[in-house]
Amino acid sequence: MALHATAFSFTGVSTSNQTYRNSLPSVFPAPRRCTVKAAAAPFPSQYPPILSRCKIQGRALPSDDGPLKKDESSLVVCFGEMLIDFVPTTSGLSLAEAPAFKKAPGGAPANVAVGISRLGGSSAFIGKVGEDEFGYMLADILKENNVNSDGMRFDPGARTALAFVTLRKDGEREFMFYRNPSADMLLQEGELDLELIKKAKVFHYGSISLITEPCKSAHIAAARAAKDAGVILSYDPNLRLPLWPSAESAREGILSIWDTADIIKISEEEISFLTQGEDPYDDNVVRKLYHPNLKLLLVTEGPEGCRYYTKDFSGRVKGIKVDAVDTTGAGDAFVAGILSQLASDVSLLQDESKLRDALSFANACGALTVMERGAIPALPTREVVLNTLVKSVA
Repeated sequence: MALHATAFSFTGVSTSNQTYRNSLPSVFPAPRRCTVKAAAAPFPSQYPPILSRCKIQGRALPSDDGPLKKDESSLVVCFGEMLIDFVPTTSGLSLAEAPAFKKAPGGAPANVAVGISRLGGSSAFIGKVGEDEFGYMLADILKENNVNSDGMRFDPGARTALAFVTLRKDGEREFMFYRNPSADMLLQEGELDLELIKKAKVFHYGSISLITEPCKSAHIAAARAAKDAGVILSYDPNLRLPLWPSAESAREGILSIWDTADIIKISEEEISFLTQGEDPYDDNVVRKLYHPNLKLLLVTEGPEGCRYYTKDFSGRVKGIKVDAVDTTGAGDAFVAGILSQLASDVSLLQDESKLRDALSFANACGALTVMERGAIPALPTREVVLNTLVKSVA
């Protein structure tokens, strides 16, 4: 399977991904170039299968035979950004010092969609990219990974977002984004594929799509349509402070849709941020973030695993220790792991034993992802995850 995670050269843009562009009729012009000044195996019994800048309407690509059809009764629709991550080939250096960068597709909601498909689940992505080489490349990535991209739109007036990622020696990251504005910020409510949203079992999203209009209104409309259709709402705030005008606006924006979610996944750092410095390991602090309609609150703890909270029970599931190379996408892989199972068996929300098995699976998904550079290229298959789980208990 081609993953398009190759070394990036600043001397030009690869034109190897022509699948979509060559299939376009003449009314879809090739992207303009310009000079820019820099500013599988079944689950064993212990792991059951519970698994705006301008008013330009984006264009959907003409459909071909489409990806291999999957059971849409467990469809997970992921809404938000898809972009290109540039990851240094050498860890522990600043962006200026890095000798080269590996080009890798990313964007949290897209990572989750691909992750679910890799695990054998049914997923779709809704979002916007530029009508440019990178946008077509990302469309190819979704197609090759069997993700439904009927809700993907292409903006002729804005570029696909880019993110340069600094890797510390321990694999942790810092980000520098190029989106001013990028196409993902310009998705409009009228461009939403509401029918796709309404037939989902789970609708998953983050908070980056809440930062600016018109995408903010599109996000709210999409979530409302899903909620009205009885779809489970899954929320991973995925805090990226550099993208928000201020820390306070980030806190307010993230919490503005908090009470509508059925499932929320947060990290320890996000708990501290949202509670303005309170102890993320204190259950009483975490419970402050548990709203009355919430069905499941998950707290990821990196290599230590995760904690879970429902109305009736709570606990911790240990993680799997590995040598981290790049933590990009680890949280998204975790989300893909839990949602792929939840979409197949919603009863795990009431069954603690099933939930713990599902979270063990999700922890393994996250652990495996940090062992390679890039997000989507590192997402594991179900077979690899299951083999890892078997080895971990052997």
